[in-house]
Amino acid sequence: MNPRVYRPLVDLSTMEERHIILRYRLDRATIHELCAQLEPALMSPIRQPTGVPPLVQVLSVLHFLASGSFQTRVLSALTKHMRSYILFPEEVVCLADQYISHVNAMFPGSVHDAYVMRNSSIPYVMEQLQGQRVWLIGDSGYPNLPWLLTPVRNPRTRAEERYNEAHGRTRRIIERTFGLLKARFRCLHMTGGSLMYSPKKVCQIIVACCMLHNLALRRQVPFLQEDGPDGGVEAAVEPAESEEEEDSEDDTDNRDRVIQQYFQ
Repeated sequence: MNPRVYRPLVDLSTMEERHIILRYRLDRATIHELCAQLEPALMSPIRQPTGVPPLVQVLSVLHFLASGSFQTRVLSALTKHMRSYILFPEEVVCLADQYISHVNAMFPGSVHDAYVMRNSSIPYVMEQLQGQRVWLIGDSGYPNLPWLLTPVRNPRTRAEERYNEAHGRTRRIIERTFGLLKARFRCLHMTGGSLMYSPKKVCQIIVACCMLHNLALRRQVPFLQEDGPDGGVEAAVEPAESEEEEDSEDDTDNRDRVIQQYFQ
């Protein structure tokens, strides 16, 4: 029996840069850098010449993450009915430049957002920054904490209204980040067919996409929209729904100080 030889079907050196970004979401130089970093882990342990080359492995994964690949049509009719009660959520913290600084995808969709936050590393990290005028912005599904600001549910003053307006503008950054993430990596979006894998595998895919998103931002890889109605960032944004967390008098003290200091 002749050994199976894998020959690269795609030659990046002959492809236009725009086509590379559309297909793999990263540019040529970034893909080669990624391959160099991953090559020790992707090489065959016995270094057989017939093994799948690291570049082929990386390109295959990038194309799958970018498009959803074969999963696009699989179970598409079923997911339309499943969407209302099967969730693949993630807790994400992003900076003003849409760089993802924290992601936690370990909890199922039935778990409340506030519970996920309390059982993550976020409280410890933010408590170390307390007093440095650093806050996280959260929706009404989160509690008010010294380092976490949520909107005022029933604003009674103009200052509270201005605070809510600024809060909403700032919070839209995370919504745009989710939109960009899902538009760049269509496997995360419902139009990409959803992730029909084990929970552990889904978590790994979500984290990998977030890391690649940061890599694309760091290398200033442009997001190129594909042709069609579902190719843009706006089409990828899905409204978040959170159950409201009851305020306590002590929890709102910090928010009141912020309103008085910056919005009076």
